Amino acid sequence: MWKIPLFETSFDKMEIEAVHNVIYSGWLTMGDITKEFENRFAEFLGIKHVIAVTNGTAALHLANKSLNIGKGDEIICPSLTFVAGANSIYYTGAMPVFADIESQDNLCISPTDIERKVNYRTKAIQVMHYGGYPCDMDKINDIAQKYKLYIIEDCAHAPGSEYNGKKCGTLGDIACFSFFSNKNMATGEGGIVATNNDEIAKKIRLMRSHGMTTLTWDRARGHAFSYDVVELGFNYRIDDLRSAIGLVQLNKLQTNNKKREQLVKLYRIKLDELNYCTIPFSNVLSISSYHIFPILLDRKINRSEFMEYLKKRGIQTSIHYPPIHKFDYYCRIFKNNYILSITEDVAKRLVTLPLYPNMKTEDIYYICEVINEFLKNLEV
Repeated sequence: MWKIPLFETSFDKMEIEAVHNVIYSGWLTMGDITKEFENRFAEFLGIKHVIAVTNGTAALHLANKSLNIGKGDEIICPSLTFVAGANSIYYTGAMPVFADIESQDNLCISPTDIERKVNYRTKAIQVMHYGGYPCDMDKINDIAQKYKLYIIEDCAHAPGSEYNGKKCGTLGDIACFSFFSNKNMATGEGGIVATNNDEIAKKIRLMRSHGMTTLTWDRARGHAFSYDVVELGFNYRIDDLRSAIGLVQLNKLQTNNKKREQLVKLYRIKLDELNYCTIPFSNVLSISSYHIFPILLDRKINRSEFMEYLKKRGIQTSIHYPPIHKFDYYCRIFKNNYILSITEDVAKRLVTLPLYPNMKTEDIYYICEVINEFLKNLEV
């Protein structure tokens, strides 16, 4: 259907071979391949503990649970993100408290608004490195230390991103990654929780698999005959099939991120020539994973007409994201009391253009040509 889709997986025969090997090994569920994936990802981040799980939402839920977050607690988080961020807080009985973004140029959570929202019920700050561009973690860490708060990093967009020479995923108490099909590393579904805290890691490993003291893989290898249940846990295990894909994807990550960077640079050159749209993150000094390419339309442009025009020319677009505090479910919870002026203004004008490693330069030229056609029609 699409001449240029929003995203494409960067799969080839290596992923097929990896899955084939797992199938023929006779062991499909969480086992040695998952352990290898965890070890490799820990080395990549430079962190002590990595626990692979079934998806990024499960990772966020376990992160919150491992910090004993629950009823009566508040967690400050962005609204301009995927709903899993707030849901993972609400699952525990705690309340998400939404903070605004920094500006129309920086779509990450605002440290200034975070500090405004801190009170005696606040237990943690959940940040999301939007588009792979790191949040202002120096200021956020200062706030966390000042008020004795935990930091949970949502790194769904940010595998390979760096802030002041450190990988995103190592900048807080716990980090969560997603390997959904549209991510820089894709396994279909899948996620990771990362931490340097031994006690937190121990608790997450237990909760990942029903709170059991031994796993099926341990018993299959004869390392144990039975098990105890010492925590209220969940079935959040990943399997070796997806872990095998993850190992291949991890090997490709840095090369693919570099390709994304080159495509973004070309986008910026071509779109900077046009009126009626701006590109966020123009002054970022940190290393990004370039997960998505968002643009902001001028307020006079009808976004639906813009997206429909591109659709008719075979270009798929999206919106990252409708603000969580504007969803009907959260409006009912908070009785429409939230006003996040920058988030709300930006969210009405955001459009995400296609970006993936296998895009060609002519794809960028074509997209920008079609956008230019649409904008010229406005001036007629």
